Amino acid sequence: MASRWARLQLLARPRAPEALPQRLNRHRIYVLPTRFGLFVATLLSAMLLGALNYNNNPALLLALLLAAAAIASAIAAHLQLSGVQIDAISAEPVPAGQPLRLRVDLSLRDPRPRQGLHLQLGDSQAWTSLPAQGRGEVELDVPSERRGWRELSRIRLSITQPLGLVRAWSWVWPEQPLLVYPVAEAVAPALPERGNDPLHTRAHASGEELHQLRPYRAGDAPRSIAWKHSARRDSLLVREYEKPVGIEVVLDWHTLAPLPTEARIARLARWIDMAERGGRRYTLLLPSHPPLGPGQGASHHHLCLRALALMPHD
Repeated sequence: MASRWARLQLLARPRAPEALPQRLNRHRIYVLPTRFGLFVATLLSAMLLGALNYNNNPALLLALLLAAAAIASAIAAHLQLSGVQIDAISAEPVPAGQPLRLRVDLSLRDPRPRQGLHLQLGDSQAWTSLPAQGRGEVELDVPSERRGWRELSRIRLSITQPLGLVRAWSWVWPEQPLLVYPVAEAVAPALPERGNDPLHTRAHASGEELHQLRPYRAGDAPRSIAWKHSARRDSLLVREYEKPVGIEVVLDWHTLAPLPTEARIARLARWIDMAERGGRRYTLLLPSHPPLGPGQGASHHHLCLRALALMPHD
């Protein structure tokens, strides 16, 4: 029954991925009674039959009033979902096997607030409320099985307000895929070095060892001024330090030829993390791809891992 219900839901709109933002309207909102609603419908049917059978006008009036309230609650649930807009989705890339934290941005343009909105994607679900003409954000966990682009399935937005007799729901199918990084190798050898000395020093204002004293220049930090030496010379002198700096590391795909494709990607991903943590500038060389680097920092780290994630699978 669950598989048949899932196939039946594929007939609902939208039937293909769509660009965001999307605003929910009456053409894509569906309403069906809940289990509690079916129980109330059965009870009202029994009341109507009993009232008609015994010609009891007060009981008939009560049953009709309750039925009218149930119909009004179905209309109210439809109106609660209508007008909600899904503006964008986003998620920070994570290594394969870890859940992606999907952020769904919602907004509302009419003066009626929404309470009890329910979002569901697979087994992940969350609830939120939207103020009148306000915005909101919901986070959902999306599993990631393998590196590369992770296509999203349909996200269901639903509501059972105000009485819980019916459930109004709609689907959103974003066409924007999410990026999944490759899994880094658990234990990898040391970074490949060029030359005999993996480190050299460079003059730096925030270094570790004193390098020299030089005349003061406009813009130098006051804390770097050597006041004792300046008093002897009658001119301001500034301390300049040496800071150890790693030489550039070249991470070449072809040097790992004995390893299979996925093992090479895992090794290079680990080396990228090691170089980033060690403050080393690094260049990534991949087949059929322009060289990445030399560089360092979050942006370069993302570009390199993205290139590895999008490498062809075995």
